[in-house]
Amino acid sequence: MTLAYLELQVAQQLFGREPEGLDQTARARVTFVARRRQQIESAVLASAEAGGVHVPDSAVNEALSALRGRYPDADSFVAELSGLGLDEAGIEEALRRQLTVDAVLERVSATVEPVSRVDIELFYHLNQARFVSPERRRARHLLITVNEALAGNGREAVRGRIEAIRTRLAARPARFAEEVQRHSECPTALDGGLLGDVPRGTLYPELEAVLFSLRVGELSESVESPLGFHLLRCDGILPATRVGLDEAEPRIREALQDQRARQQQKVWLEALLRDRRG
Repeated sequence: MTLAYLELQVAQQLFGREPEGLDQTARARVTFVARRRQQIESAVLASAEAGGVHVPDSAVNEALSALRGRYPDADSFVAELSGLGLDEAGIEEALRRQLTVDAVLERVSATVEPVSRVDIELFYHLNQARFVSPERRRARHLLITVNEALAGNGREAVRGRIEAIRTRLAARPARFAEEVQRHSECPTALDGGLLGDVPRGTLYPELEAVLFSLRVGELSESVESPLGFHLLRCDGILPATRVGLDEAEPRIREALQDQRARQQQKVWLEALLRDRRG
């Protein structure tokens, strides 16, 4: 039953679906990974470090509630388990097992050397690109989509409509939000066409090229993308900024400490599995 739960977990993690919805190759992959995890869990639970580790019922109940919450209702949850040959008692057992394994691994890494300020400074200076927030543009747009199957929504018709809108906006720029609400076919129309603070690499290349060439308050010419025709307006330019060392320190400390803990757990697990094979 524990293996069946592991297969469910692995299938959702690797493929985003339940095991029975997978083809033969994917199902074989899921079974292989689940069996490997089961072997590792068994080794951890049989280790000396597992002695005295106890997972409270409250933690198991919380994990079970979180699992139930992934399903629309209790009947769907029970039906899914039944289809996999699982019941709630078996799930509780599997969850308790996993939580115990996690607790043992935390115990193993509890003695890892703390990260020092020197470690943090070294990481910061060797990875400065990670602490730069790129330039962003506060952008709004109006979109009219192209659909050759609908009368009046062909490419040339849409181009003509959006050019007419641009002509009106050139004369009355303050009516951008009004034109968006009337004509835009993007959900952002509900918020005046606001796309937010956009960094490079977020929009279609043709839109990005235009947006990052605009001055503040400037309205673009009509721009075609795979979605249709757009008008873009730049409402602000947020220059690139660097996160200082003091601000970055908590994040770096947590990341390095987690990295050291995982490395210590890995070394311990490798030795544990070698001993079991030997």
